[in-house]
Amino acid sequence: MGTLHIDRILETCIKRGASDIHLTVSRPPVLRLHGRLRSLETKVLEPEDTIGLMKSITPDRNQQEIQEEGGTDFGFAFGDAGRFRVSVFRQKGNLSLVLRLIPNRLLSFKDIGLPHIVQALCRRPRGLFLVTGPTGSGKTTTLASMINFINENFDRHIVTVEEPIEYYHIHKKSIINQREVGLDVPSFAEALRRVLRQDPDVILVGELRDLETMEAAIRAAETGHLVFSTVHTTGCQGTVNRIIDAFPHEQQEQIRVQLSTNLISVLSQALLPRMDKGVVAAYEFMVVTPAIANLIRENKTFRIDSSIQTGKKYGMQLLDEHLLELWKDKIISPEEAIDKARNPGEMQEKIEKIETGLSLKTAEEAELDEIKKSEQGNSGSK
Repeated sequence: MGTLHIDRILETCIKRGASDIHLTVSRPPVLRLHGRLRSLETKVLEPEDTIGLMKSITPDRNQQEIQEEGGTDFGFAFGDAGRFRVSVFRQKGNLSLVLRLIPNRLLSFKDIGLPHIVQALCRRPRGLFLVTGPTGSGKTTTLASMINFINENFDRHIVTVEEPIEYYHIHKKSIINQREVGLDVPSFAEALRRVLRQDPDVILVGELRDLETMEAAIRAAETGHLVFSTVHTTGCQGTVNRIIDAFPHEQQEQIRVQLSTNLISVLSQALLPRMDKGVVAAYEFMVVTPAIANLIRENKTFRIDSSIQTGKKYGMQLLDEHLLELWKDKIISPEEAIDKARNPGEMQEKIEKIETGLSLKTAEEAELDEIKKSEQGNSGSK
């Protein structure tokens, strides 16, 4: 029952364009479709169903990990249709599974709507480029597009360290080696310790989740490599603070100096449901100019937001500015713009102002139309 059932669920997910599948006891299978949860019209899952579904897709090594640790993560390919990233975990003594669909097609910068300057930053010989945002905001897809752009256009040696590998890349103009934590190497920190001996030009670190990995990534950028990674933070200013605050107090001064010279850009994103269908990404984008480097060095990160506002010529923008644009263009609802805004109160005020401004304008236009009509009527009756 397990295999047949899981294949049907996976096919449904791909066919409907869902992003995730949730399998949990006492609920039918649930898809996340355009950001919202939708139950499938099948039977309610029993404890033995989730065990059967888990066994049909989980490698022995990971089944062992569930026994020992109570959970595991892995990736697997579903034929040519797509790859899935899977998280299996125990809850109330039962097994639950969450499967994230990783599309096969790598998107271009234009598809994702990335700022144009990102292309130029991908040409840089060294530095640290961070993509940030909450879970499920499309960070992996954005990074995969950047790696693919380098792979198609430049002869580089690219080494990625991921947990698990999500997008599979093939060698194009570059050589690309993808290492999976837990399978090819025990940890991010260990992979980064070894990577500098592998003659890399570009290094992708799946996530900067601990101090050791952060130090290693900054060191790799400092020694002349282009390093890409992700952090679970929102906003560019918050990302810089988060990295500095992760270090012990006595090291923070030195890290500020290192970041000011090695950080080249922070791209912070949020994924929102579109009003028609599908999803759209909203971005906050910061390029580290000499002025921003000074703010980082001098511990004045609270002024980064205003530097982003004045850095439009570099393609910089604040998240809330982009959300407002997406709402004005009728791509997202006002509620979504307010929910995802970094300053929801201010966003609500702006939207209300624009809406009342529009209604005033339309009232004036209607009045003018009435006057014109009556004038035409009068001239016709003469």
